[in-house]
Amino acid sequence: MLGDYPLKGRRASEIASHIEQGVSTGRLAPGTALPPLRDLAAELGVNPNTVAAAYRLLRDRGVIETAGRKGSRILPRPALTPRDQIRVPVPPHARDLSGGNPDPALLPDLAPVLAAAAGAAHAEPVLYGHPAIDPGLLALARASFEADGLPGGPIAVASGSLDTIERILAIRLRPGDAVAVEDPGWGSLLDLLPALGLLPAPVRLDDEGPLPDSLAAALAEGARAVVVTSRAQNPTGAALTARRAEELRAVLAEHPGVLLIEDDHGHGMVDQPYHSLVGAGARHWAVVRSAAKAYGPDLRLSVAVGDQDTIGRVTGRLRLGAGWVSHLLQRAVAELWRTDAVPVARVAGVYRARRDALLGELAERGIEAHGESGLNVWVPVPDETSALVALVQRGWVAAPGARYRVQSPPGLRLTVAQLEPADAQRLAEDLAAVLGAGGAGSRLV
Repeated sequence: MLGDYPLKGRRASEIASHIEQGVSTGRLAPGTALPPLRDLAAELGVNPNTVAAAYRLLRDRGVIETAGRKGSRILPRPALTPRDQIRVPVPPHARDLSGGNPDPALLPDLAPVLAAAAGAAHAEPVLYGHPAIDPGLLALARASFEADGLPGGPIAVASGSLDTIERILAIRLRPGDAVAVEDPGWGSLLDLLPALGLLPAPVRLDDEGPLPDSLAAALAEGARAVVVTSRAQNPTGAALTARRAEELRAVLAEHPGVLLIEDDHGHGMVDQPYHSLVGAGARHWAVVRSAAKAYGPDLRLSVAVGDQDTIGRVTGRLRLGAGWVSHLLQRAVAELWRTDAVPVARVAGVYRARRDALLGELAERGIEAHGESGLNVWVPVPDETSALVALVQRGWVAAPGARYRVQSPPGLRLTVAQLEPADAQRLAEDLAAVLGAGGAGSRLV
């Protein structure tokens, strides 16, 4: 019995399904402890191995966590309740700064490139047995990676950064493995890990990226993979500096068996230099770049380079499932890339001006905020709920920091992609009023 929700089932799949149903309906709340194996087995009249198998199924699905003698409990955010569902309603009078989207005015006109891609498809249809990657896109991706000093390696094309990361984690790790992730970090990645049965090992960060001592601690405790954002980190805007990259490479050199995944989130829309952690001795690695931020989120396409075994497994598994990413999309992205349809310097300059305007106004009011690169500004706050409600009353909707945190202090994410500098002063004044004298909140690190 768990309160008024009696557990049922004779087979492992039935027990797991019944528990998962209780979670999805809200009758089993996050954090609820499950009965010990033998106690539940006796209650249901089944073998303890049957209950153990049910718990393994739930762990692999990201519904529960198991901690040995501490028992098993419902995860605080099971995979069936993704973080992006934590939303604040946007009243008619309010300005929505919670979306994380690029400015549509800075995105390219897709009509010409899609028409060109359709024309190419008509002249030379892509049929079964066709190479999976468009030669033009392959050449551009390879040149880009080589220009940034990355080792040569095979290239994969998938449906966005998260799709690539999921495929890499799935082929290299097993349920129960820990993954070192930035905290605060990308909410979708934090949801993906429990969905794969993986455990997040939070790594603290500042404006220069993950802190070396925090990463070292996560690896010493057994993390088998690390995911690092090179630029435009979501939600804080952190960007790796040359100094921090060197320090992190030294940490990774002590753990050559750890899988390294770099998400170059700001590729194509930031002007900070790219500093890679590849080359620190990791046997298995990948660097991922997506078209979403520079060309538009609906262009579900990413390119990745990595070691022969990792990328080979990814492409092999892709071939068995989706087969390939549409060549219509591949050719469209290649044409946008080839023609420099979104000049990086211009777009990065606009986003920088919008970030700097808000950061400057907040600094004048004594409010700590972070936003070295990308589309967002992170503001530490003492209490997220009260700050969110008060901002809505003043006409601003921010993203709650709970979407992005594991253990880090509270904060708000403000997407400034469409926030004109003229609006920054009013937003800063409202934030100062909400946060009180000095604007003091919990620090990022």
